[in-house]
Amino acid sequence: MKVIGIICEYSPFHNGHIYHIQKIKEKYPDSLVILCLNGYFLERGQVSLLSKESKTKIALQYQVDLVIELPVVYGTQAGDKFAYASTFLLDAIGAQTIIFGSESTDIIRLECIAKKQLDPQFTFVEKKNKSYPQNLNASLAEMNIILPNDLLGISYIKAILEHHFTLSYECIQRTSGFHDLKSTNSIISASNIREKIKNCEDICSYLPTCAYYELKKVDEDRLFEFLKFRILTDSHLEEYLDVTEGLENKLRKEVVAATDYYDLVRRCKSSRYTYNRLNRMLCHIFLGIRKSDANIPISYIHILGFSKRGQEYLKKHRKEFKLPTCIDKTSKLYSFELIASQLYDMLTSDKTYAFERKNQPITIGSNESIQK
Repeated sequence: MKVIGIICEYSPFHNGHIYHIQKIKEKYPDSLVILCLNGYFLERGQVSLLSKESKTKIALQYQVDLVIELPVVYGTQAGDKFAYASTFLLDAIGAQTIIFGSESTDIIRLECIAKKQLDPQFTFVEKKNKSYPQNLNASLAEMNIILPNDLLGISYIKAILEHHFTLSYECIQRTSGFHDLKSTNSIISASNIREKIKNCEDICSYLPTCAYYELKKVDEDRLFEFLKFRILTDSHLEEYLDVTEGLENKLRKEVVAATDYYDLVRRCKSSRYTYNRLNRMLCHIFLGIRKSDANIPISYIHILGFSKRGQEYLKKHRKEFKLPTCIDKTSKLYSFELIASQLYDMLTSDKTYAFERKNQPITIGSNESIQK
């Protein structure tokens, strides 16, 4: 039996994610699929459109066997930290291979780029008027710009090689472009779906019904007001993760003039600071994640849910895992999950805090479906 790891955010879960899982099952029919799942807040600093509980239930319905949590402290950081934590956890729970979506599917090239970055002689040249992908391309002397999923794939490979994880890696063709916000094909990106939601367009054909009816409406006005209060009253903004190079002064100035969250981001945007970087920074301010929290040790594997096969795998292999599967409720890692759920509830009127405190894995039989 092949144990496959996948890393996803599911905001929202859509047809492309179904395609991803189906392709894995086609290639490895008897595989056991373990999902490392990002929860309430995302790698690009956004608020998830599905709760952690909903995402877990949906994943189990669509042939995922075991769902584990990517801690919010790492799930909201840039690609390399996001990739390190997710591959670390999948390695710890016994996954043999990770399979990720890729624009190029050129795994040899992606591995070559990862190895170049790990070379002690490699120097990252940062030009102030260029984005991170542009600077990386220039530093690597790459001819073609590295696209988002390939960039994340490189981070996965780099983490595996650097930390000597016992994971191999494969990729499958991504069928939609991350930057494409206009396509109406049956499989489109999560970014495209979020853009269509923002524009009040019908999205029913792009995701399964069970995911559509679980979508959350995020109160962005409340998010902005909370951030405004925090920015204007906290005298130590520079301590928050991603607040660097005097950005705290820019924030204090612009938050007074800004009319909403997006206006604040636009006012802070420059050639040096990408939208993703600014969104992550604001997310860390919102969650209270400081620079000193960036490398909190991951001391446990949080099991969010499992199928019957997943349960059997846990019973058979639990003693072989590199980390315990019991939450350390005294850890800072866990305290941030509780904070994240409470703030998520504040923005969505959900009840995820009760789910977090209950700490009971979601179970679903191999032939069951979610009842709504």
